Amino acid sequence: MILNELIQHILIKKSIGNSEINVKSIQFDSRKVSMDSLFVATKGSATDGHDYIESAINQGAKAIICETIPEKITEGICYLQVVNSSDALGKLASAWFDFPSSKLILVGVTGTNGKTTIATLLYQLFRELGFKTGLLSTVCNYIDNQTVEATHTTPDSLTLNELLANMVDAGCKYAFMEVSSHAIDQSRIAGLEFDGGIFTNITRDHIDYHLTFENYLKAKKTFFDSLPSDAFALTNADDKNGMVMLQNSKAKKYSYSLRGMADFKTKILEHGFDGMLLDMNDREVNVSFIGKFNASNLSAVYGAAVLLDQDELEVLRIISSLKSVSGRFETLHAPLGYTAIVDYAHTPDALNNVISTINQILEGNGRLITVVGCGGNRDKGKRPMMAREAVDGSWKAILTSDNPRNEEPQDILNDMIAGLDVVQKTKSLAIVDRREAIKTACALAQSGDVVLIAGKGHEDYQIIQGVKHHFDDREEVKKCF
Repeated sequence: MILNELIQHILIKKSIGNSEINVKSIQFDSRKVSMDSLFVATKGSATDGHDYIESAINQGAKAIICETIPEKITEGICYLQVVNSSDALGKLASAWFDFPSSKLILVGVTGTNGKTTIATLLYQLFRELGFKTGLLSTVCNYIDNQTVEATHTTPDSLTLNELLANMVDAGCKYAFMEVSSHAIDQSRIAGLEFDGGIFTNITRDHIDYHLTFENYLKAKKTFFDSLPSDAFALTNADDKNGMVMLQNSKAKKYSYSLRGMADFKTKILEHGFDGMLLDMNDREVNVSFIGKFNASNLSAVYGAAVLLDQDELEVLRIISSLKSVSGRFETLHAPLGYTAIVDYAHTPDALNNVISTINQILEGNGRLITVVGCGGNRDKGKRPMMAREAVDGSWKAILTSDNPRNEEPQDILNDMIAGLDVVQKTKSLAIVDRREAIKTACALAQSGDVVLIAGKGHEDYQIIQGVKHHFDDREEVKKCF
């Protein structure tokens, strides 16, 4: 593309050099720069692209977009100064791929818990309704029925727009995507045109990145603040910050709830380990999901589908046939009569939700054994909280490793144990090796008991000292069976 045409979509503060040049690619990673590239110097949490401008030029970049023009100016290179390089990258990526989000009905799902479940179930629902549909999620990306491996909850701007362009090329009409707080804060979704936004809930998470809960909340709210007036904003009225999300939104406002008045109201009539009977806006529907949090997720799915002009009865019919998302309250039945549940719960609130649900179904007729760890190089403040949630809600809690990353696993365990008093410690075991922890939990389980393995869900790896090893909680449980 001609650079001058491309940059019509961003605000330039200062320009040095000739912008009437042809660029063959856009890159923000200097290692991927080739001849006639446009290099966008973005500031990341670990590195600053401005430090690699000279390297990008040496590799063939002909134009540079940056927040600060370097002192050393190379002849024949076009330098363009902007206020925010990440925001510029998003808008340029959208233009480069011919604005794919404008050619799809794009709905974003944000919140601490439930993003993957809601986005994935909407994807499944709309495919069942007969539409070609795309999905961008933590577990996997889909271009209709074609799978594309996911590396981040929300990809970088270039990857994101390329995937959306591929969806357009494949004939997709709808696309559903998880929108993480990191992606919002880092302007990865800049330039995208959303037709709807869904808020699930917000509890403590990613404090290692956002530093305060207020910053985390603000990042989520920014997404709804930026929705256009012809989009919908669907929020969880049961979350104390649910209505806060809509305060400054120009979008059409709707709510869903299990507890109070809302546009989309759901009640749990019956529940067990095989599913629930729900009342959704005065219509009964059997579902194969378990727990209040899943009833809330399904309420959001139902609401979003109706707001996208789909027939209510047909939507409920398909909801009754949908299956649990991989690693989200995934139930496995042991030959010895106990039940194992693998769940991604990795925040105190999510763990509390899962444990409460299991105990409500057990009604004292079985014991709960919980296996849980905490990730390394992440928010240390939630470690003692996770341990307390596991111990207080379980007959026995086994504290173990999650993804230690570059931390010593025992140090992470010590942080968790530090949150327990003398009595709580008697109800817990600490086993560093996750495989041994799962084996121990299954060995303790008797007929009628439940073993909850929390924290990793769909993940099929462990990162130990920076090295990725294959590890799948579901495989380990089946070995124990």
